[in-house]
Amino acid sequence: MNISTIMQSRIVTLTTDFGLKDPYVAEMKAVILNICPNAAIIDITHEIEKFNMRMGAYMLASAAPYFPAGTVHVAVVDPGVGTKRRPIIIETKHSFFVGPDNGILILAAAKQGIVRIHELTNPRFMLPKVSFTFHGRDIFAPAAAHLLNGVRLEEFGLEICDAVHPEFAEVTEKNGLLTGEVLHVDGFGNIITNISENELTHIGVKTALNVDLAGCKMNLRFCHAYGEAGLQEPLALIGSHGFLEIALNQGNAAKEFNVGVGAKVAVLPA
Repeated sequence: MNISTIMQSRIVTLTTDFGLKDPYVAEMKAVILNICPNAAIIDITHEIEKFNMRMGAYMLASAAPYFPAGTVHVAVVDPGVGTKRRPIIIETKHSFFVGPDNGILILAAAKQGIVRIHELTNPRFMLPKVSFTFHGRDIFAPAAAHLLNGVRLEEFGLEICDAVHPEFAEVTEKNGLLTGEVLHVDGFGNIITNISENELTHIGVKTALNVDLAGCKMNLRFCHAYGEAGLQEPLALIGSHGFLEIALNQGNAAKEFNVGVGAKVAVLPA
């Protein structure tokens, strides 16, 4: 991506599990503004469940596509902070992702097409004193701000090709059978999987599909909207963020099927 695109955008987003009770988010913003005073900082959310990388990855992947080209996304849900896990920057065809190499960035980055990944090792683009417990402030926020100022990726550190790909981002296909897992359960009880619309199209799903949801086997209509099913009737559809959902029209599918995040999902065309 052309560096001038980033400099024109000047947008950086923040996604964390920090909450707003403590000063952590404000400290990250202060660091960004000290380095890039005209940055536009957007909060995606700071209410990710503590240490829940899957939830953070889903929220980031949901919001990131709607930001302008050149946006820099910082995501920090980082139970391994201060350990040997690497800090990284991912360049995609649309934007940049900065955060820990623990899988939180991959779901969003892969949707945009990963171009390259660099490790953050150059102390010039960190705060002078880097703590063991707050890389969001000391490494990731400065890196994002320097990106906005036009620093090239190769200046941050070496390119790598072995970034962590978490299980929750993996969907496998064998003989037309897609196997993934539940990525998120929303406030309505809709079961959101990590299986994409493109993957369903690839195996030939059209009007119905056979689903094995954590051992519960069912044949579901493949709908465009919740209201196409009868009241309290289960259905499958592509949700607003491009993932397969198992839902209950005006009901709570997660409670009905006793399914939570991480449950295995297998899908075949009916």
